[in-house]
Amino acid sequence: MIQLKNKEEIDGIRRSGRILAETRSLLTEALREGLTTAELDALAYNYITSQNAIPTFLHYSNFPASLCISVNDEVIHGIPGKRVLLSGDIVSIDLGVTYKGFISDSAFTAPVGRISREAERLMKVTEECLHLGIQEARTGNRIKDVSKAVYNHATRHGYGVVREYCGHGVGKELHEEPQIPNYIHPGPNPRIKPGMVLAIEPMINAGTDDIYVKDDGWTVVTLDGSLSAHFEHTVAVFQDHTEILTTL
Repeated sequence: MIQLKNKEEIDGIRRSGRILAETRSLLTEALREGLTTAELDALAYNYITSQNAIPTFLHYSNFPASLCISVNDEVIHGIPGKRVLLSGDIVSIDLGVTYKGFISDSAFTAPVGRISREAERLMKVTEECLHLGIQEARTGNRIKDVSKAVYNHATRHGYGVVREYCGHGVGKELHEEPQIPNYIHPGPNPRIKPGMVLAIEPMINAGTDDIYVKDDGWTVVTLDGSLSAHFEHTVAVFQDHTEILTTL
């Protein structure tokens, strides 16, 4: 069942999203060659908790960290650890913040040092997919309008679209209805209404759509070893506009 949020609830998610956006900014500034993914995770944990908020992902379904950090061919759910970031890497960071019971969710992919033109192009197109999807997340449209916008833009550039994972409702729980696939799917297609709060998150691969999960039970990687990028924002739908809640 889709939970429509009232003004006070959206205000709470907006405050959560502000803390998340501040954390994103800190992570972007800190990202550099020689840093470990565990050091990035500690930075996020320390800032989020300093704001009297909770890293939503920590212990969620037994996930062991505050951030999902996925590098190069890793799509999502990478576990922070001893891995040292190298110039030329692209790093996808997914994070959630819970503040006074309200949850926001966002992700971005960023470069470490100088990256290849292929990587730059993949990141650019994936972020464009996100914003094209957000443009369609408006009152009167349907969820498949979002999916279609993401899928068409990605495939127009010859990229693979991850099908096994998708966007979702968010706000009181991390994962709520509706599901928001990034491809044109045969499933439910609810009308988008005021009060919906949605996490839209394209996961786009430079090669095949196909993925697999590594032996750690979490880290999702591309089957062909190609690069992957991931961008996400939490948005609130109003009668006359849609607001991104996870940006400064």
